[in-house]
Amino acid sequence: MSRTIWDEGHEPGGRVVALGVALALTVAVIDGLLAGHVELLFDVCFVMICVGVALLVHPRDFFAVGVLPPLLMLGIFGLFSMGARERIGAAPGDGFLQALISALGHHSIALFVGYGLALTCLVIRRNRPSRGRVSPGSATSRPRPPARSQEYHPTSR
Repeated sequence: MSRTIWDEGHEPGGRVVALGVALALTVAVIDGLLAGHVELLFDVCFVMICVGVALLVHPRDFFAVGVLPPLLMLGIFGLFSMGARERIGAAPGDGFLQALISALGHHSIALFVGYGLALTCLVIRRNRPSRGRVSPGSATSRPRPPARSQEYHPTSR
């Protein structure tokens, strides 16, 4: 049986989260420098990062990647809102919170698509039977021996 993309996840959750943060920050900075503000390049890369981390993570760390996309986007735009509001398309008089909410609204489609695809990948990986293991009660599993009776049987009278 050949391995598929769904069988490949093996990295610990902490490493995958750190990779996702590093990649998203790098893309946001590069897109901000190239175009003057964060736009389509970031959105496309954000969706690809969400799917990539969902495929890389070890199954025991699905939760970390399951909550990553919204927190990742919130963190990135929070950093931009503190220092470089013009890079996320905020108006000159916008405060921190207004710039943050505006940026999240402008990139909500990428957040929705990235989050949805990441959760879909995690669900598919969770429900897919692992190689070499047989799920309980399947037709190919060995039958269990009958349970021993726990009754008391005295040997003498």
